[in-house]
Parts: sequence; structure tokens; C-alpha cells
Amino acid sequence: MADFQSPLSFPLAIALLFVSSFGCICAHRVGFTVDLIHRDSPLSPFYNSEETDLQRINNAFRRSISRVHHFDPAAAASVSPKAAESDVTSNRGEYLMSLSVGTPPFKIMGIADTGSDLIWTQCKPCEGCYKQVDPLFDPKSSKTYRDFSCDARKCRLLEQSSCSGNICQYQYSYGDQSYTMGNVASDTITLDSTASNPVSFPKTVIGCGHENGGTFSEKGSGIVGLGAGPLSLVSQMGSSVGGKFSYCLVPFSSRAGNSSKLNFGGSAVVSGPGVQSTPLLSSKTMSTFYVLTLEAMSVGNERIKFGGSSSGTGEGNIIIDSGTTLTIVPEDFFSDFSSAVGNQVHGQRAEDPSGSLSVCYSATSDLKVPAITAHFTGADVKLKSINTFIQVSDDVVCLAFAPTASGISIYGNVAQTNFLVGYNIQGKSLSFKPADCTKK
Repeated sequence: MADFQSPLSFPLAIALLFVSSFGCICAHRVGFTVDLIHRDSPLSPFYNSEETDLQRINNAFRRSISRVHHFDPAAAASVSPKAAESDVTSNRGEYLMSLSVGTPPFKIMGIADTGSDLIWTQCKPCEGCYKQVDPLFDPKSSKTYRDFSCDARKCRLLEQSSCSGNICQYQYSYGDQSYTMGNVASDTITLDSTASNPVSFPKTVIGCGHENGGTFSEKGSGIVGLGAGPLSLVSQMGSSVGGKFSYCLVPFSSRAGNSSKLNFGGSAVVSGPGVQSTPLLSSKTMSTFYVLTLEAMSVGNERIKFGGSSSGTGEGNIIIDSGTTLTIVPEDFFSDFSSAVGNQVHGQRAEDPSGSLSVCYSATSDLKVPAITAHFTGADVKLKSINTFIQVSDDVVCLAFAPTASGISIYGNVAQTNFLVGYNIQGKSLSFKPADCTKK
């Protein structure tokens, strides 16, 4: 049993700062690191000073639960751009990214999404776009911008592409009824390194969106896809980073004074004592997602088999996603898992004031929570209380898991807090290493 750590302690959305520059480094051999800024940090453009920490938590819960639809191919396929008229806080992901596009470089702010591929931003002319605070990218101002023709190989990599005046067009719809349409093009993307010169990636495929709408915030300007598909930022970096990236997410309570880190290439290698590695599986029907096999969860000495399968993933049974706050599991597993937790928690049951979570306790100094372990294939990941419980009010803490009937299971970012999580795409493995992310 462990003492519950009462400070609010999970990562919400964080922003990734990429700034323009020139030059090149051997990113595969040397590697580089960029800062990740918490979405609700005072440094984030999404920061709302009028919200309390507990309000931010509850907002994250709602985004987390609705994000399940983002991974549901049936929901995504049924989206009609005409129906996307709402303007609410995006559930596209829990992170923001700032990067530079073009020559000379033009800074944009987008949502970093490990659950999607395409890098796109709103572009001039943009008559059918959502309201955006920052200036729009003008492709005519970039010396390195090039539209793709309809017969270009890059155009054929898109599942939904069309042709207009021999210019390749893309159309992406998301499960929450957001959408983007525009030109498929290439331009230079530049990332700012924390310890070296900025790193540029020329001829990166991007989407230049001329008609976009749905749940996107006016403080953002698009999406930066970090998924497993061929057009994501990570995939397009290719051999220059050796197919490796990693991140270390700081606890929510540490967001003001510490930034999380995103590492690429040699800097992304996860090694040393305590490392647990599991196969990183590719989806046959949805190549975007990072899929793992979760065999069971242990609560103390009680092991509960995880028999769920993520619909459409082909292999594996749970998607690992940095953009989902909670861990989402099948209803039948949640019933057995939450019962095991309830049997071993030493504390008084309570109600979540927001009604979002169902297994909650009074946040007293003598509250004891059980040790919980996630048993992936080949990797036993021992979770601490900050990975399994969240404080939802001044006097209530809740289990950071939620049930779903959708068939989509997601290993969320609360469970990943204070772990160095490394993705080796070429080696097809994912590694966890316990860490103090405030010191990374």
C-alpha cells in the first residue's frame, strides 16, 4: 500500500516550442530535445487565469472521454464538414506545439497529436476557416513552398485526396466532427533544440488548409501529427532521427516551474536500470496509432486479465496516447478492476462533484491506495499513486480510469506521468523508465 500523493498531479495538454532557424545537425547520432509546455501552464496561450486547477482537471476529463471518438473509424467516417459548426475547446489532444514553416520561417501554433498524421495549418486565402488569433501562413511568402501535383507519389499516400487544377487536395475528418481541407504541399519545418542550434527538415509534406472548422481553438492554427503513419512529423524525419522519439511528462502540480521534454534521435534512447520494453505494434487498418498489448493489471497481488481489443487495430489491444488524460478500458474489465481497487483501498468512499468518475474517496491524510502494475507483453510497469489517482476537488480523489463500450482502449497520459516513454519505430518497441520528469 502507498500513501496517496494529494497534490494535483497529472499532465494536461502541453505546448511544444519549435522556433525557426537554419542549419542541420546529425540528429540521428547526436539527437536533440525540445521543450514541452503544459497546456494549462501560464506559459501556454491556452491558459485561462480565471479557471481553478480543479476546473482544468474536470475539463480534461470531458476531453478525455470524448476523444475516444477520435479513434473510432466508424465515427470518423460519418463526419460531415457541413455538420461541424460548434466552437468548443478541442479534444484533438492535450498538447500544443509551436513550430516554424517556410523560408523565411513563419511561426505557427498547432495541437500535437499522437493520434493523427498530417501536419497542417490554416493558410491564406482562407474564406472557410475558423477564427484564429495569430496571423495565417501565406504560402506565397515562402521561397521553399511547393504544391504537389495530382500524380505525385506523396499525394497517393493520403487516404482522402482529390484533384483541383492539377493540385493535390486533402480532406481530413476527425471523430469529433472537426475537419480540414486544402492543398498538399512541401515546405521546410524547423524545430528549436534546447541544447543546440535549431534543426530544419526541408521538403516536409504539409497540408495548407483553406477550409477548416469544428472544435479547434482560435488560439491554435492547426494540427501537428505525431502518429505512426507515413506523413507524421516523426515518420518524415526518417533516418535523421533513427525512428526514435521519447517524452517525459511532468506532474500537473509541477507545470508552472518545469517543462516536459520531447526528445528525438540519439537523445531519445531509453536505457539503463529500470527500463521495461514491450513490442510496438502496427495497425493493419489504422496505421496512425501506436498499439500495445496489455495482458493484465495487478492491484496488489490480485491480477485481472485484460481481454479487450481496440477495434480496427488488427494487433494489440490498447492504444497509447499522450493526448488522452484518463486510461480508457472496456466496461467488463473496469468492473473487475475497480472492484479490486475498492477492496484494497483503505479510505472512505466519496462522490466526484463533477460526476465524471465513479471510483472516488475522501482525500484524507490517512488514505492508503494499493500498488497497481500494468502488465504489457514483456514489460511490468509499476505505477505510483500519481499515475492511478487524481484529486478532483479539495477533499476528493478518484481512480484515473474510465469505462467505455466503444471497443477502443487507451493508455492515457496520467499513467505516463514521471516515466521516460521511448518510441523506437524502426525497432518496433516502446520502453518505460521511471523518472523524475522535473529534472529531465
